[in-house]
Amino acid sequence: MFILDQTPSIANQFIAEMRDETVQKDRMRFRTNLTRLGEILAYEISKSLTIDTRIVRTPLGKINIQIPSDQLVIVSVLRASLPFYQGFINFYDQAESGFIGAYREEKSTPADNEDIHINLNYLACPSIEDKTVIIADPMLATGKSFLKAIQKLLGHGRPKIIHIAAAFAAPEGIDQIKNNLEIPYRFWLGALDEGLNELSYIVPGLGDAGDLAFGPKL
Repeated sequence: MFILDQTPSIANQFIAEMRDETVQKDRMRFRTNLTRLGEILAYEISKSLTIDTRIVRTPLGKINIQIPSDQLVIVSVLRASLPFYQGFINFYDQAESGFIGAYREEKSTPADNEDIHINLNYLACPSIEDKTVIIADPMLATGKSFLKAIQKLLGHGRPKIIHIAAAFAAPEGIDQIKNNLEIPYRFWLGALDEGLNELSYIVPGLGDAGDLAFGPKL
């Protein structure tokens, strides 16, 4: 498991701004920072990909360069992941893309939220058979939406590996996936937080990433 904020870097500034309740009022900055985290995690994931050596000819000669060769499919879990996904596609510009529409049904009281129901009402995806899949979702809370998304994706083939990329995650979501996912996978996180509150939101987290990026939904 890779956790970005465990090593001091400029990424911690982006994470701090996303958490800060004053700074996060600037939606453009929030989206930009989410895209930046996607780019940084895309770079870190690239170190784990299959590498081929390619001969590149320059005006003055030729040189061997090691270049990733995996067939990539980047899956965006709508809507909150759009800026995060953009960071990945900025780096993997030859990758194919998939899109999943997922949302959780909000309950009126904490007691009602003991069993969060995830609705998954949209899927557009190419074949993922023997490909490397990156699922980009900024918030890994309960892990239920990730598991439902993966279940749907497996209808399009069995991938070599799934890279689960989240800007912020809770231990409960990590454990849920570890206990239920049987195909090869790896976690890539911006930050691993303390846990979930009674409404299953990540604490200290940052709030609702979709609302912060695009405005509140009715």
